Amino acid sequence: MIPVKRICFLLLIFCYTTSVFAQPAAEDTLLIDLGAPPATVDLRPYITVVETTGHVLSLQQVQGRPFIPPQQSLPAWQNAHKNHRVWDCWLKLSVRNTGGKDSTLTLFTGWHDYMYWYVGTGNGGWTALSHAGLMLDKDDVGRWERYGFPVQVPAGQSRTFLLHIINKSFNGKPLAPVLFNALQYERFRNNGLNTYRAPAVVIQVILGMLLVFLTIAIINYTQLPDRSYLYFAAYIMGLVLFFALRLESKPYQLSVFHRWPMLKYYWDAPAMLFCFYFMYLLFGNAFLNLKERYPYMQRIFNISAACTGGVILICFFCIFWEKYHIPGIIYGYVYLATLLPLLVIFIALAKRSRHHPLIRFFLFGSLCFYMAYLASFLLRIKSLGLTGALGELSAPSMLMMTGILLQAMFFLAGLSYRNKLVHHERTKTQEMLIKQLNKNKELQRKLNEQLEELVKEQTSEILRKKQELEEQRQIQLNIEYDKKLTEIELKAIRAQINPHFIFNCLNSIQLFVMQRDYEYAQKYLSDFSYLIRKTLDFSRRNFITLTDEITYLNTYLGLEKMRFENKMEYDIRVDPALATTELEIPAMLLQPYVENAVKHGMTNPDQTIGQLIIRFQQLDADVLECVIEDNGIGITRSRELRTLPKHHQSSGMEISFNRAELLNKMYNTDIHIEIIDKSHRNFTESGTIVRILIPQL
Repeated sequence: MIPVKRICFLLLIFCYTTSVFAQPAAEDTLLIDLGAPPATVDLRPYITVVETTGHVLSLQQVQGRPFIPPQQSLPAWQNAHKNHRVWDCWLKLSVRNTGGKDSTLTLFTGWHDYMYWYVGTGNGGWTALSHAGLMLDKDDVGRWERYGFPVQVPAGQSRTFLLHIINKSFNGKPLAPVLFNALQYERFRNNGLNTYRAPAVVIQVILGMLLVFLTIAIINYTQLPDRSYLYFAAYIMGLVLFFALRLESKPYQLSVFHRWPMLKYYWDAPAMLFCFYFMYLLFGNAFLNLKERYPYMQRIFNISAACTGGVILICFFCIFWEKYHIPGIIYGYVYLATLLPLLVIFIALAKRSRHHPLIRFFLFGSLCFYMAYLASFLLRIKSLGLTGALGELSAPSMLMMTGILLQAMFFLAGLSYRNKLVHHERTKTQEMLIKQLNKNKELQRKLNEQLEELVKEQTSEILRKKQELEEQRQIQLNIEYDKKLTEIELKAIRAQINPHFIFNCLNSIQLFVMQRDYEYAQKYLSDFSYLIRKTLDFSRRNFITLTDEITYLNTYLGLEKMRFENKMEYDIRVDPALATTELEIPAMLLQPYVENAVKHGMTNPDQTIGQLIIRFQQLDADVLECVIEDNGIGITRSRELRTLPKHHQSSGMEISFNRAELLNKMYNTDIHIEIIDKSHRNFTESGTIVRILIPQL
């Protein structure tokens, strides 16, 4: 008996412990056997939500908020299509697999702008599994498969999932969370494909018709270039893009714009404003030629088009800042505000249609679209109310699409009729031109007679003018002769420079030979031959580039440095901003001054080493400054030495000065040469500064 009592007591303790420490499933946890799952499960009784409008909660923020059943949530859960602000919703789903097998179900909540799927890690953390969204996907048509999220729970275990849904557009997406097994989800997908196939076919037919209209308009434009054809083509292109993007929003349909998901939002309400207001007004202005026929109405059309363009820019700005609902609201109010003004315009045009046949085409096309749009709007008011109908204005119904096609057909027929009128007018104009040509022939005969008399009267005047021209030609010949004579004088002066320079160089070579320094003599002869060639070349030209001049002076000064046994130093400084290959200076103008600086810079007993600096810089926009500075004996001492007997006087500087005067005379320039004795500025200094200003032709 005692063992039996103990066994019963232990059984009671085990049952009590099991009942106390067991973890029963929460009321909102979905208990399901994944080994044999049902076809569909309505998840609304098992889902809790955190829902906001106007701002978006992050994963960290939502963890600190309580999840509540959807019946106690915001009204956006029941009327998502009336959402006028950003709608942010977090869904929590807990699932427990009561079966003994692993399987995967699919959660579907509709097509939304942004969707992020998380699974709990068991330690309070979350792992991102997948994401999808109309504004997020940039892949091919297979992107629609990712809107079903996998729910996988191992046998006998529980898992918690989070689904973050963000809708930013005006027309929110309905929220209906359903759990499908594999077979039922495939059926659901096929049903969706069949549902959206019919409107996709309609859109494709409309696109084909619009492309035909566009082709006809382009062909007519090649025959009759006119702005109205361009406006009509822009109107059709806007519609083509609008309907092509409508095709993009149909699930499981092929579209070329899937890589730009935001494009369908940028070209939704703005497309209606662009096609049915902006381009409509511009087309009507050009098609009816309002500027000449009805100037007052033309001003109204222009002002309205400008205001519409501003509204379109505002819509683009709102979309850029992710205020997707505002363009739809703006378009709805624009539509309501323009109902009465459009009716007044139609009445005013109808009164003038008798005198202007093109008004009929414009008026019939406008009325077809106007009445179809108004009827569709009134029908939607009955089912959706005024606010809902305004929100659906940018989603064209079959009635609205019929009105759009009729309007385009009437406009195109009007353009063709206008083309016919223009051709008829051209034919009449050609007939009038032929008559006018016949009259012109008679008038030409009379004018010829008058011209003969006029020629006789003008003959004496022509002879007098001829004599004056002969006198002017003689004056011009004299001027040319003076110019040629001046050029010959300039060549003669250059011929004086060459012997003078060659004589000085030969003296230097002779000195090296006498000193038996054959290596320096050979190098000197090589550089000297280069100088002779360049000297002969420059003597045939009046101007050379600054680059050639710098190379020439470098070679010359190198020879002089060798001759003076490195007792001379020189430095040629060129402003880095100078375009040396483009600037030009007179040939052989600087060489005599450089030679004179070398000569007198080496004879200064107070300086052990002769210093020579040559600077080139841009003084003004068209003036080049050349400065030659030495530390020689200076001008005053040089003149005193010239008074000594048997002293050789160089004529190079005088020749260069004469050359500058002749160049000024030939080319009407103002080459200025200034020679400064440094001792006049500071008695402690010695040497000479030669400053030459060379204007650029």
